[in-house]
Amino acid sequence: MSDCCSHDHSDDLEFDPSNKAFKRVLWISLILNFGMFFVEVIYGVLSNSLSLRADAIDFLGDGANYFVTLFILNSALKTKAKFSSAKAIFMLVFGAWILVEAVMRFFSHSVPNSFTMSWVGAMALAVNGLCAFLLFKFKDGDSNMQSVWLCSRNDAIGNVAVIVASGGVYWWGTQWPDLVVAIFMASLAVHSGAQILRSARNELTHGHHKGKSHGHVNKHDH
Repeated sequence: MSDCCSHDHSDDLEFDPSNKAFKRVLWISLILNFGMFFVEVIYGVLSNSLSLRADAIDFLGDGANYFVTLFILNSALKTKAKFSSAKAIFMLVFGAWILVEAVMRFFSHSVPNSFTMSWVGAMALAVNGLCAFLLFKFKDGDSNMQSVWLCSRNDAIGNVAVIVASGGVYWWGTQWPDLVVAIFMASLAVHSGAQILRSARNELTHGHHKGKSHGHVNKHDH
């Protein structure tokens, strides 16, 4: 889920920009993931579901990773670090917002729309399933290719959790299943965002990845 997508692609080997098939699949995945991010945010608000909004963070993270792979993987380290910082801040703010709202809802009796949760969750699962299927042929390539496939596969777990939560909301007529899933997923997003931000700040400050020697020079920084 979010931890998978906190993976930093900047040192992955060897994304071949001439691999047109892989680029085409990444474009499709990029559009689908950013599209589902907005769908889950909008319908999360309309259905009063926090778990849908929390699940949207995974689509944001995946979309950002596909963007990095397509456009700035071979950019200078600081360029990638700045983009990662922006992504991390968004994940932190969005995740914190979900957590705060979840705490506030402990004192309310609002019940999300279970039907909307279920069909949006099913759509999200289908999108992640399609992305995983499209990326499957590249899963035995380099680490970057493997990681983008694993993210889509693992994020399907979050979609299933939302669908299960919708069943719990319908069956018990309470918001608790939605809150439990939302808190879990938002916590992962905050944790991942904090990790990404620390790594990006280290790169911006010291000009190298944590754990590398100060003498290392990124070949793309020249």
